Amino acid sequence: MRAGKLDRIITIERKTETVSDSGSVVAAWTEIATTHAEIMRRSFDEMAMGFGEVEAGTTVFRVRWREGITTADRIMFDGIAHDIKEIGEIGRRRALEIRAVAVS
Repeated sequence: MRAGKLDRIITIERKTETVSDSGSVVAAWTEIATTHAEIMRRSFDEMAMGFGEVEAGTTVFRVRWREGITTADRIMFDGIAHDIKEIGEIGRRRALEIRAVAVS
């Protein structure tokens, strides 16, 4: 993976739950990593060739290999939250390709 293509910075967040003083459960997103990424927006032709349904606002992020990222996490990019839908390994732990959908 060429470092020059990793020209964007993203933040990976994980949902955590804590108990407040009043006893209620409070959910919050906690930053687990900030990393460089390559952003690959899919064109309509690519989506149509997949013969599957693709959600609007789908973005593919390529990052260097990082252990522990799951589909329960989310990505913050340009102030917009993206729910992670799919994670694919590139090479042998060389990089990850993360498909995510923007949350409105």
